[in-house]
Amino acid sequence: MTFLYSGRPSDVFREWPLTTMLFTMNRLRRYVFRGWTILTLTVCLLSAPLFATPMAKDDREHLLVHFEMTTQMLAEQVRGLSPAQLEYKASADRWSIREVVSHLAVAEPDYWRDIQKALKAAPDMKEKKSAATDADILWYGIDRVVHTKTGGGHEKVETYKDMGEALGKFQALRATMIEYIKTTNDDMRAHSYGDREVIDCWQWMLEISTHAERHIQQIREIKNDPNFPKK
Repeated sequence: MTFLYSGRPSDVFREWPLTTMLFTMNRLRRYVFRGWTILTLTVCLLSAPLFATPMAKDDREHLLVHFEMTTQMLAEQVRGLSPAQLEYKASADRWSIREVVSHLAVAEPDYWRDIQKALKAAPDMKEKKSAATDADILWYGIDRVVHTKTGGGHEKVETYKDMGEALGKFQALRATMIEYIKTTNDDMRAHSYGDREVIDCWQWMLEISTHAERHIQQIREIKNDPNFPKK
């Protein structure tokens, strides 16, 4: 049955009970609020990918290849070495192979914590310029003409006196970092690392691996020393 009302619109409200009017208005407000909430959430969800900039495919692949390479290289360089070979020093002020690996096992957790902290800060590389190129970071792992003195507590190479324990610690963290590289959506290029000589976090992540490569070169130098034990 159809109900037709021929009076003025205001007469409709005049004839409704007060409780009915309040119920209707509250219900209307709820629908409006719910509609705005859904609209706001929809806009946020749709706009999120527009503002988030995940790691570029090439950057991800370059990091992954380098990390996998240095992880494997270190294991290969120390495999099958005797205690005498692991503890051999070319001179009193030089490290042994075991001490080199202990250094990496001590240093890389600190580097990893540093990069995680930097990535939690607001992106800031738009206002800054990196002090190094990607090629500079790669060259750091190859060039051992210039030697730098280790500090920051990372020179405590006696932390791990057992080679197996040191290598195990190194490899366990490497597994964590490699998984991060494979799966992260962090825009590492957008975040800076360092105070005096600023680089971006992607470069710092790469430098973790090139730093290890540099010490792998050091292990090779020890093994090539004329007095290195035959067994």
